[in-house]
Amino acid sequence: MQVIDASAIVHAWDNYPIEQFPPFWEWLEDDCKAGRLCIPQPAKDEVGYVSSECARWLQEVGITVLPVTNDVLSDASSIMAALGVTDDQYHPDGVDENDLLIIASSRCHGAVLISNEARQASLPLNKRKYRIPAVCTHVAPPPVSTCWITLSRLEGVLGLCVRRRLIY
Repeated sequence: MQVIDASAIVHAWDNYPIEQFPPFWEWLEDDCKAGRLCIPQPAKDEVGYVSSECARWLQEVGITVLPVTNDVLSDASSIMAALGVTDDQYHPDGVDENDLLIIASSRCHGAVLISNEARQASLPLNKRKYRIPAVCTHVAPPPVSTCWITLSRLEGVLGLCVRRRLIY
């Protein structure tokens, strides 16, 4: 299973319109319907705030929404402590509460997290400045493996769509 972050789906929605890139959206729809692609509730909420049309499409294709359970809350709390965040004092350059809930949802489901965030060139000394890739790699390593799909290289994405169609 793969879990998608709001940044990835909104980036795709804004940059690769369905009318111009139908194979990409067909692949996403197939994965949503088959339960291979899910979205945590906080990410779905973020999508709704940013793009109501994208949120409506996700609803129409039947994406599975992962709820915030006690296990997710507990894992997010552990990650927050490891980052040194106290009293909800997140750093503006790092992850926030929703990011931690999204990471924890991925971890609790043993899923790959797809995010549009790039790796930081060098890790900040202050862990509160870590972004999703750094948190997944250095603070909350497996069971979640992290995959960053930037969607900026269209050929690679569409190539992935074609390969996945042949596999499934």
